[in-house]
Amino acid sequence: MITVLKPNTTEEQRMQLIHWFEEQGVTVHESQGETYTVLGLIGNTSNIDAEMLELLDIVEKVTKISEPFKSANRHFHPEDTVVDVNGVKIGGGNFTVIAGPCSVENPSQIREVAEGVKAAGAGMLRGGAFKPRTSPYDFQGMKAEGIELLLEAKKHTGLPIVTEIMNANHLPLFEDVDVIQVGARNMQNFELLKELGKTKKTILLKRGLANTIKELLMSAEYIMAGGNENVILCERGIRTFETYTRNTLDLSAVPVLHSLTHLPVVIDPSHATGHADLVEPMALAAAACGADGLMIEVHNNPAKALCDGAQSLTPAEFAALMNKVNKIREVI
Repeated sequence: MITVLKPNTTEEQRMQLIHWFEEQGVTVHESQGETYTVLGLIGNTSNIDAEMLELLDIVEKVTKISEPFKSANRHFHPEDTVVDVNGVKIGGGNFTVIAGPCSVENPSQIREVAEGVKAAGAGMLRGGAFKPRTSPYDFQGMKAEGIELLLEAKKHTGLPIVTEIMNANHLPLFEDVDVIQVGARNMQNFELLKELGKTKKTILLKRGLANTIKELLMSAEYIMAGGNENVILCERGIRTFETYTRNTLDLSAVPVLHSLTHLPVVIDPSHATGHADLVEPMALAAAACGADGLMIEVHNNPAKALCDGAQSLTPAEFAALMNKVNKIREVI
């Protein structure tokens, strides 16, 4: 249930109503707009009489929300959320590109890629330290050492870093990481999501391989219910019967998510397609359909990459892509 207050509501009146709601056993999520204040009620609202509320002088309207996701719901928070990562903003008209290698391999590799993507206009540096691989015999990442190399690249370039977490027990290693990524395989690792909800870190939440948009939003709700509202959603393709691409990129998820939630939405065309030559057209399409950002895999030598080289761009290719993305952004 949401209660919209009239513009002339005083601070005292607002606080009295919030206090009354809390006495009814519900949690109040407050969203301040330019004109109206929206109070989102989370919990059992069966004892709250909507018709009685609408009779109050300070109440504009009362609406019951049928969707199970509350904190992530645009009805609770009508204006777009802008996530600020060390001065780099995403959402609410702010477009950010996150770029870097699938996995951190050595000091020279991550530093060279970091310098390249920054020069081309990337706002954040991505790199995998812990790698979830289908085969137990594939490269699993450099783990703690990989995070240290990312932090060194951050010191050198100033780019905030994004890297994936696999286990809540690893959280102490992520203390200096700017954005914690939850990969597709962990989208419904609810115990991990609960722990991330207790932090104030920005969380980049990827859609699962075979999960619905509603399930993605419910996973975001797990994080937000813990008190952490710094969430970025990422569409990275879903598994279908098609085999010519690694996954099927669901670009329709962008406008659908924007209608349902206030959270920013980014697109990962690298994992979606699995082919470097398909990254550019899908990245341009993502920018055109209103995505708040992109996540692109970039490697200084894709042919020798230890992970996902086939879908990685070179720094030069990434720079060319950024020029085209910027032109699309100017048009829209």
